[in-house]
This record gives sequence, structure tokens and C-alpha cells, in this order.
Amino acid sequence: MDLNDAVLTCAVNIHWTNAVGVTGRKLAYRTATLRLVRNDLREMFVEVTPEKLKPLKFKLKDIMVHKKFMAEGKATFNFKAEKCAIYLSNAPPGTLMLFLRTIFIKMNGDTTPQDEAAMQKKLREHMLSSRPSTFEEISPVTTAEMVLARKKAGLITRGSTTTPSPQATKKRRYDDLKEDKSGVPAAKKLYQPSPLANNTESEDSLRLSAEQMEVLRACTSGKNVFFTGSAGTGKSFLLRKIISALPPDGTVATASTGVAACLIGGTTLHAFAGIAGGDATLQRCMELASRPAAAQTWRKCKRLIIDEISMVDGQYFEKIEAVARHVRRNERPFGGIQLILCGDFLQLPPVIKGETGVQRFCFQSSAWESCIQCVFELKQVHRQSDPEFVQILNHLRIGHVNESISARLVSTSKQNIEGNGILATQLCSHTNDANSINESKLENLSGEKVLFRAEDSDAYMSKQLDQQVQAPAQLYLKVNAQVMLLKNINIANGLVNGARGVVVRIEKGLPVVRFKNNQEYVCRQEKWIIKTATGGLVTRRQIPLKLAWAFSIHKSQGLTLDCVEMSLSKVFEAGQAYVALSRAKSLQSVRILDFDAKQVWANPQVLQFYKNFRRRLIDTNMIPLGPKNKDKKPGEREASSALSKLKKSLMNKPLVSIS
Repeated sequence: MDLNDAVLTCAVNIHWTNAVGVTGRKLAYRTATLRLVRNDLREMFVEVTPEKLKPLKFKLKDIMVHKKFMAEGKATFNFKAEKCAIYLSNAPPGTLMLFLRTIFIKMNGDTTPQDEAAMQKKLREHMLSSRPSTFEEISPVTTAEMVLARKKAGLITRGSTTTPSPQATKKRRYDDLKEDKSGVPAAKKLYQPSPLANNTESEDSLRLSAEQMEVLRACTSGKNVFFTGSAGTGKSFLLRKIISALPPDGTVATASTGVAACLIGGTTLHAFAGIAGGDATLQRCMELASRPAAAQTWRKCKRLIIDEISMVDGQYFEKIEAVARHVRRNERPFGGIQLILCGDFLQLPPVIKGETGVQRFCFQSSAWESCIQCVFELKQVHRQSDPEFVQILNHLRIGHVNESISARLVSTSKQNIEGNGILATQLCSHTNDANSINESKLENLSGEKVLFRAEDSDAYMSKQLDQQVQAPAQLYLKVNAQVMLLKNINIANGLVNGARGVVVRIEKGLPVVRFKNNQEYVCRQEKWIIKTATGGLVTRRQIPLKLAWAFSIHKSQGLTLDCVEMSLSKVFEAGQAYVALSRAKSLQSVRILDFDAKQVWANPQVLQFYKNFRRRLIDTNMIPLGPKNKDKKPGEREASSALSKLKKSLMNKPLVSIS
């Protein structure tokens, strides 16, 4: 599937009204394809083509676009001249955003306006011609068109070395619009990602790589997919792109942990499944999931996304697979639901329940092989740019530490990574240790504590928000408190999720933070959004800060830390040391105390899984299907033999080389 910004497939309802505004003719299509086309007069149209029916065309002139619910895959076009409205629903949010943005740019960014006389001549020739009008798809958006359209909308303003306040930005946009006589309204939301994706990266600056596009195509084509990759390869970023490229109806985004669920704008897998912790018998789990609310959720689900699959217990995975077949009355794997699984089994494993509990991974369950059709591994690391650090992390991932790696990591213990009044964040293996350190350090500071309370849209959901959202319900701060930013505010200025800072003053009831790069930022409330199991949205508004003298390894999920100190002596799980170190942006920004190579290990069962996983990748991508050796021509036999030798040599290489 080739992604095209000028093509959209979704449900379409078309209503025509009469002179007094009463709806007359109606058309409803469960699935229709919308294309942006031009005729030979360069006029732009929206072409609506229902399945197996002739297309309808609507001229993009004197229209109004309603996009308030764009994040839910909904939008409306009002064509005033034609007294017609097109209602779009169940559109992939990301594709819908790009489609609307393309319309905006093409209507406002024409860099080659034609001479009026030439246009009139062309119109007369067209009217006198007996040939029917011809239509063609519009050309891709150019940079010049985008710049001109953004200027008209007041989205390009004077630069600033510090982050502008929202009020100042709004004022500048308003002033620019007053000077623009075209009266074109600013399409601010067309330049922002879905609010369900809790990041504010520019959609223009962050494009999918070739390997990420391959995964996206498999997911949008309906295949059951598992994709993995080492820390920092953009798995969560890709997952957000996948979610935005799928129709909202029937797509359920979940994760094994609350923090991971919040990062992708979803809910926890346990909340969705409706069988609590899955500790009951399979029969009891089926009864729990058959209750009306849970059963309706299961039956409406067409695509189930599970992030951080490595932390899902294998027995639990088997149970929800059986529950899905039972509740949906469908004996296909997972009851016919498309599965999209993401995670790295060489990172954090499932939590063992009780002293006699047995650790069992999802890939060890009987349901795994029957469910997964396509496997992928992301290899390009985006978080770290230093090749030496990436290579070290690749070795730590598989539990391999040689003398040179050990010496390099030990040498970081002498590094001075503090600066500008900002201390290193101590990464702890236990959450309680991190909380105790933060509370005692805050108490030891002079001055009064200032309380910042979160505003939750549903008070009854505050407990769930505490589990899924990094921002606390109550945040106590003092001047000189060490803090961490929990949102991407301004990437260009380094105000990103995980950036370290110190509170320099409280100004008009808001904390002012100076960050490691010397940027100062007045921290205003930001919004976090999570989904409930039934698809509802719950929001929390809070100052995007958290105390950062210490942080737990589990809570550092999704963060890139630019000033971190760690002691790995209390590591108690396979992969935990790798997870901790992979949060660091570079070797120059980390200090490792009392490093011991014995604290770095990988689960042998996981290593064997990845060896088999690699073999499957090679079989899928390198060995062509075709006649047996004896039926092949001499040249084909030689090629097949060469491929077999290559496959064997690759399999004999250490696992670290694939990451």
C-alpha cells in the first residue's frame, strides 16, 4: 500500500438541502474512496467513489471544513453553493489529517497563479469544445506551496530564542491574519498530530524510515504482525503512526503497562480484556468476559494492538486468546481479530506472581505461532547517535560484556555530567527507593512547598490516571527542586520529554524551570489523554513536571534522559540493566556507579526465541518459493545453493549483529 496524502477511504454520508435548509436527498456509503482531482481548467474537486458505483465530484470552492473531531476520524465538508454537506466518519485519523492538510495547502498555496485573460480564454475554449472534461489526481504538495499556505494562515511568525507563550503566539497569528486580506482562517489543527499521541513532534519533520514503512504496510493490509527492535528504534513512534493509519471503529490500542498505554493513547490490556488479572480458571475468565459490557467490547474489536508485549504473561495471553474465540463465537485465532504486537523480549519480562510463580513469555504459549503471520525487526537506532554507545547497548541487550565494554562503562563513574545547577537523576531498580529519595531531598530544601493539583475530567478515574499518566495528581515543588519535563514542548529548543531542569522561581503561580541547555520555560498545564476499555476519553491537566532526584527504571519507559546516574547493584531481572542504560542519550550524559558485569544478563529462552525469530526472518525475506532443486535449471540451482550458504553463515553470526 502506498500512502497518498490526497486519497482517503472511510464511511461517507452526503446530504443535500433545499432553499429553506430542509434536508432532501441523502446518500450513505459504509466505504467510499475520496480523491483530490483537478480538471483541465485547474479547478480542484473532491471525488467520492463508493464501492462498485460511479464517482461523484464536488468542486472545492466556497466550502467550510469542520474538523473538531478529526482525532476520532470525523470531519464535515459544507459546500455552500451546492447546498450539500459531506460527513466523513471512521477515517484513519492520520490519513484524514493529511487529506485535510493537503486540501488547505492546495487551496491556499498555489505558487503559479494564472493570468486572468489566459484563464478566460481557456474557459471559452473549454465551453466550445465537444470533448468531456478530463480529471487527474493533484500533484504532491511542494515545499513552496506549504510555506505560502502557512504564511496565509499566520503559522509562520517571527522566531524567538525562547519558547513563546500561547497568548503571544495567538496574538501574532491574529495580527498576521488582520493584515491578510484573503480572510483565510488559520487551520491550526491541520498542523498538529492527533491529541491521542502524547507527543508534539512535527509531522513534517518526522517521517517513517523504509523499515518502519514496511511494518505499516503489513498492518494496514490486515496481517497479524509482531515487530520488535532494541531500545530507541522508534517502536512506540511507529505504533502511534500505525494507530493513526487505521480506522478508529474496531481498533483497540492497549499496552501491558499503564505508562506505555498512555504513550500510545490507549488503555491497559487488562482493562480491555475484562478478566481482571487472569488469575481465575479459564472457564471463569470466559464467564467474566461474557458479561454484557465486556462482551460488547470484544465483539466490536477488529484490530487489537498490544504494546510492550514482553511484559504480558504467556498464560494470560493464552487465556485472552481462548476468551476471544469464545465470546466472538469464532474459532479462528483470537476470534478473527487482527493482532498487532510490539515489544522487545530482551527488555523487561513478565512480572512473576507469588514466590512459586513461573516466568512464562508470550512466545512460549500455544497461541503465539497460530496467531502471528508476519515478523519484523527495527534495526535503526534513533535515540542514540554515537556508534560506540549503540554497539555497547547491542552487546548488553544479549547479556554480553567483554573487558573493553566493562572498562568503558566503569570509566563513566568519574564523569562530571552535572551543569547549570542540574544534578544527575538517579535511576533506581525499585519505585519505592526513587519516591523516598525525591521526598527527602524536597524536604531538605529551604522555602515553602507549593502544591500543583491536577484537573481530571472524571474524578472517579483519578486512580487509573495515576497508573497510566506520568504527571502526578499532586505535585509539590520548591525553588531549587530538581525536575524532569514530561512533555515535548519545543523540540528545536531541547524542551523534550525527559529533559532535566531545576526550578529557579515561582512566577504568577507557575514554576519557571531552567533546563540543562540553559533554556528557561514557564511551565503551564498540559493535557494527557487516556482511553477507557469502552473507548471513552479521560483527560488530566497538570504541570508537565516530576521530581527528578531519582526515577525508577520501570517509570522511565519512553523517556530519553540527558543527565542520569545509575547503580546497577540492585538489578533483579534479566534485561533491567540494559533498559536502564538505554534510557541515556549518550555515554557522556551517564554515570554508572559500581558497575559489575555479573549484573548484566539475558534470559536464555529469549535468546533462543530471537535465534529462531531471525531464522524466520531469513526464510521469509531471502529464500524464494519455487520448484525443488531437481526441477531447477543449473543457474537456479547455483543461486539457491548460494542463498543456503548465506543463510547458514548469517545464522552462525552472534545475535548482536542484527540489532
